[in-house]
Amino acid sequence: MSPIATIPESIPGVKFASSLQRPQVSMAPTARKLGTKRKIICFSDFDGTIFMQDTGFVLFNQFGCGQTKAVALEHQIKTGERSFRDVSEEMWGSLNVTFDDGFEVMKTALEIDPAFREFHTFCQSNDIPFNVISAGLKPVLRGVLDHFIGQEASSNIKIIANDVQISKDGGAWKPVWLHDTPLGHDKARSITEARAQANDMFAVDGTVPLIVFIGDGVSDLPAAREADVLFARRGLRLEEYCIENRIPYIPFDTFADVQRELTKIARRDEEQTRGQGMPADFNPRANMWRRISSGNAIPLLKQRTPKVERVLAWPDALPRLGQESAPVAA
Repeated sequence: MSPIATIPESIPGVKFASSLQRPQVSMAPTARKLGTKRKIICFSDFDGTIFMQDTGFVLFNQFGCGQTKAVALEHQIKTGERSFRDVSEEMWGSLNVTFDDGFEVMKTALEIDPAFREFHTFCQSNDIPFNVISAGLKPVLRGVLDHFIGQEASSNIKIIANDVQISKDGGAWKPVWLHDTPLGHDKARSITEARAQANDMFAVDGTVPLIVFIGDGVSDLPAAREADVLFARRGLRLEEYCIENRIPYIPFDTFADVQRELTKIARRDEEQTRGQGMPADFNPRANMWRRISSGNAIPLLKQRTPKVERVLAWPDALPRLGQESAPVAA
């Protein structure tokens, strides 16, 4: 992870909230050219990161199981009583609304990060691929991005998420899971596959791209572990967890902070490496979970992994290791 990220013992004056607060708007830096050689690739969570609300909960509260039931179901995930995939299927299955009618509510209920549009322009100006990795439903996320940033800008963002089948009358919503795991979408697998693809496409003479992940919740940890640089939204659970477990990260309030810090990282890398070989902020732990090929090595590594991460990091090992906990909802 990035060595510039500080790891304080605590954050004075910060109360970690279960729901998102409106971020303080900081002046977005100009979307100028970086003038650096190394390829940078960004991955970001969607709900709670790009948008301040959760797209699914907006629909559940209005057209499905309702807020009280949704909170109770989410608690079942946190306690390990049920898997994220199992609970999510019940939540999405509770909906009784057409896609178009549900989308009309999301247009007014959702709030985009105030600096995201500028950051996305910055990425386009510097040929930085921006990818969304989400446990949500791809058609919903694409429709939201099309509306808030425009179809042309949205078309430049790759979305890696689950699909969905919706009946014509809106009475049946059935998620089509990206992976056959208790998570439904194994974010760590997705970012590992993307990193390997990026290395094949952009690595020249041993030079590898810089991988950046931006998130807000503990469910982002498996993907975050695979990145060279981790940005965690300030005051929320991912930052709290990073502090508790001394995981290097960079806090942010809006995407203006991400742009500013990423610019510093890219320019420092240019000074130190001239864009060659490994990034200055290379994460030697990246892909650790997936590099382990010996089944005998899994129990020892699982034992050394913090409890809240175990099911997230080892979903394929659950049948033989036993399900001690379950992933926290995104």
